[in-house]
Order: sequence, then structure tokens, then C-alpha cells
Amino acid sequence: MVAESRSAEETFAMGEFMAKKLKPGMVLCLNGDLGVGKTVFVKGIARGLGIKEPVVSPTFTILQEYKDGQIPLYHFDVYRIEDEEEMFEIGFDDYLYGDGVCLIEWAENVKGLLPKDAVSITIEKDPEQGLSYRRITIE
Repeated sequence: MVAESRSAEETFAMGEFMAKKLKPGMVLCLNGDLGVGKTVFVKGIARGLGIKEPVVSPTFTILQEYKDGQIPLYHFDVYRIEDEEEMFEIGFDDYLYGDGVCLIEWAENVKGLLPKDAVSITIEKDPEQGLSYRRITIE
């Protein structure tokens, strides 16, 4: 599926809509360059799951956990991971096969650890369409 967004608010709304389709155990891999709106999309998902606390990118902590929604949300940012083995130190498997939804930004850095049924979401800019335009591809 390919969707188009022309603003951060639309990207947020797409995440919020997608949250209604999520089930425990799902893994979503978020791909895209810096500044394309991956965290905005995650904030929409969090809102759609009923999470009220502020959602921030876990760039330096690798993981943020949100458990006050309908389903626990585990938000990973693995941009700084250099070796997949580092993920075992934080109990990655427990989250991956746990009772919540895993959202993994920069998932290509840990692709060898991902389940085969992980959903890939790619957010891309297209300057010809405008500065706020995003193409969101869900596979």
C-alpha cells in the first residue's frame, strides 16, 4: 500500500489510523532518512493506541516503552547500533516476541534479527511534490 501525506498532521493521522489494525506481537520496521517523519508517524500510532504520555525518539536510549495504551508499545531507534549482538543486551527478543507492538526505526541495522512477518514502512520525501510531501509505503 502506498499513501501520500502533505503535512506532519496527515502523517500523524496515518499513524493513528494504522494503530487500529495493530495486534500484540506485531513488528513494524520504519525506514527513511533523517527528518522524514518517522517519529511523527510513531506519535500517531501511540495516540491511536490510547497512549497519553509524550512520545519521544529513543535515539540515545535505544528503547522507549509505553504501557498505558490498549497494547504496550515498544519504540526502538537502532540508528546507533553497530552490531546486532548489542540488541541482546537489552532483551530484544523478549520485546520482539512479547505482548506488545514493536516499532523499530532504522530497522535495516538489525535486519538479521527481525521476524519474517515484520511489516516494512518506508517514509520518503519528494521535493518535486513540495517540502511537506511524504510517500508512505507499507509492505
